[in-house]
Amino acid sequence: MSRRRSMEVIEKAEYVTIGELVRLTDVRYSTLKFYTEEGILPFEQQEENMTRRYRRKESVERISYIMKLRSEKKTIPEIKEILKEGSDL
Repeated sequence: MSRRRSMEVIEKAEYVTIGELVRLTDVRYSTLKFYTEEGILPFEQQEENMTRRYRRKESVERISYIMKLRSEKKTIPEIKEILKEGSDL
């Protein structure tokens, strides 16, 4: 049986799981998984059990920005380009 961390613990954690990101952002699991697979939501691979770990603060900010761009009707290819341009600064 896996233990579910409390929101208090999650909100202080440096790294979170995709399920915890769902709880933090209210964005569907399938959406976050899609963003991860598209390369617009970065993660780190934890070696011992192959779990994807997301930096909490950066991931929440990135998801918020992606959702803002989606609300402006930007496509995934457009979002990729915008995020790429932002990383060149």
